[in-house]
Amino acid sequence: MNNGFIIQTHDLRKTYRVGKVDVPALRGVDLRVKPGEFLAIVGPSGSGKSTLFHIIGGLTPPTSGQVRVAGQDLSSLTDAGRTSLRKRTVGFVFQKFNLLPNLTARDNIAVARYIGGTGPAPDAQFQEVLRVLGIEQRLDHKPNALSGGEQQRIAIARAIVNHPAILLADEPTGNLDTENSAAVLEILCDLNRRLGQTILMITHNPEAAVFAHHTIHMRDGRIVE
Repeated sequence: MNNGFIIQTHDLRKTYRVGKVDVPALRGVDLRVKPGEFLAIVGPSGSGKSTLFHIIGGLTPPTSGQVRVAGQDLSSLTDAGRTSLRKRTVGFVFQKFNLLPNLTARDNIAVARYIGGTGPAPDAQFQEVLRVLGIEQRLDHKPNALSGGEQQRIAIARAIVNHPAILLADEPTGNLDTENSAAVLEILCDLNRRLGQTILMITHNPEAAVFAHHTIHMRDGRIVE
């Protein structure tokens, strides 16, 4: 299972135990994503899209099935191995910005570089990313002095500062108004075009999904189209 795909799952299943009841979240998902692809996964709450996101990101293991990310079989990795994969290969953007409130935007980004082991100084390519994001003049502000759109741009910068092969975005516009949502989605498109960034975006909003190259729809733990 590879054939040039950067993300690939086969018969992926996840079942949660709630009391004495088994609740299936994924019911045999087959997914293939090529390097440099911008893919949106759309579905209502409870469709399984967030569970799929967390499994691909190495945040939770599947009950059964296979998942490979950047050539790595996640089921063969230890907890430490999955942590290392996340540091080196996957960047995360969430609906909640999750910025450290006592640090400036610059220091929030620096923490991510430190955790990723890439050193404190962003390189020339990342300086270009900052220009794309339009936040060069906001780096010395703390989160409470930034708008929601600016905070999400900082969160995107933090997610890609270590040049991950894959960017996983979970409802990245969920806390933003229409104008800022469109701006953030345009930024994701620009990062995809300029850097060839592979992006997998989870959303319940079909209007956000149109920014992606391709869209798949999930319902009841399955890909339905």
